[in-house]
Amino acid sequence: MARPRKPLLSTDRIVRVARELVDAEGLAAVSTRRLAAELGVSGPSLYNHFGTKDEILEAVADSVSAQVDLSMFEGGDGRDWRTALHDWAVSYRAALRDHPNIVPVLARGPGRRPAGLRLADAVYGGMVDAGWPPAQATSIGALMRYFVMGSALGSFAGGFVDDASAYDPADYPHLGQAHLLAEQQEKIDERAFETGLRALLDGLAQQFAGAKEKA
Repeated sequence: MARPRKPLLSTDRIVRVARELVDAEGLAAVSTRRLAAELGVSGPSLYNHFGTKDEILEAVADSVSAQVDLSMFEGGDGRDWRTALHDWAVSYRAALRDHPNIVPVLARGPGRRPAGLRLADAVYGGMVDAGWPPAQATSIGALMRYFVMGSALGSFAGGFVDDASAYDPADYPHLGQAHLLAEQQEKIDERAFETGLRALLDGLAQQFAGAKEKA
């Protein structure tokens, strides 16, 4: 009887398993020894695909960037710049929300990561094509990245304990309902994100209209 074949080791498989490990246990859980054990291979075999642990984490981060929808910035899509930014931000946050443990790596910037660079190129190009000056388009890309990543780093509602005794009205007269926030975490965080996103886009729309009037 033929011996069962081990799954072939590939870059995609390494990244997928490393991403699952990061999602489940965080960045500190990833090591070449642990990853090799998860893959069922010897440690040195990983070096045929990646030179270091950092390279693996960079690849994991890029695989998450690749999940972000960029179709709204493609020619002929038809969405105006404000709608495009909104839809992109929602997709971006969804990807980060699904993989929050990799956000610290993504926060370093795209570096040489292809999907990360495509993301930056799409947003910048979309804003310039819409009529924003290049310097402002760069600032918008940075602003949106700060906002989306910040929203993915943690839950506001989840940061409050569900113990009413923690919020003595003598000390915190306005937090009488704070112990209820955690049970509504997803709804509150979604609403906060949409509120902030609309406020950002409203402010940008005012700037855009003002620039057009001066032109």
